[in-house]
Amino acid sequence: MTQWIVDWGLPMSVGLLLLYVFAARATSPSKVYRVFTLIDAPEHTLLWVASLIGWLVVPAIIGGFAGHVIAERISRVKSISTSTLFQQRRLKQRLRPPGLIDDLATYFHGTYSRQDFVDSWVRVAHRNDWAKAQDHWEVYVRDMMSTQQYAHLDRHECLRQAQGSGKMALMWTARRGLCVVCERRR
Repeated sequence: MTQWIVDWGLPMSVGLLLLYVFAARATSPSKVYRVFTLIDAPEHTLLWVASLIGWLVVPAIIGGFAGHVIAERISRVKSISTSTLFQQRRLKQRLRPPGLIDDLATYFHGTYSRQDFVDSWVRVAHRNDWAKAQDHWEVYVRDMMSTQQYAHLDRHECLRQAQGSGKMALMWTARRGLCVVCERRR
């Protein structure tokens, strides 16, 4: 794509710029613009060329941009295979209630890694404000669960992986006294 822009896009842009400059010298810049965008009828040869190029190039640029946006959207949807996207959940998965985001108070007497996370997240990043730390933890995990990388997982596995990834990501910033959610809410 980049090679095409260099090979064709730059010479075409230079040609259009030269045409615009010479046509603007013959009439006015606003007149060239109005002819190029097919608002007004052309009056002389340079304006006829500008009108023809505008008639060919403007729809091509708009169509190319729209095609690129649509292709990107389709490729994002196709990255999740339909066999996993529309997979029916087993009876056990359907009957089991959805999991809850962990309460940070239970981490206080947990394993060393959980204690370290709570110490950094609550004491350092939120200055011992447990309610605010819990709220920001839930916001972060909820937003992380909504990303595309977790879309193919069932709800329990999604929650487990989002919390595990969240602890790793937030630990790094919490030790420096930063909270991603606090920074976003400023």
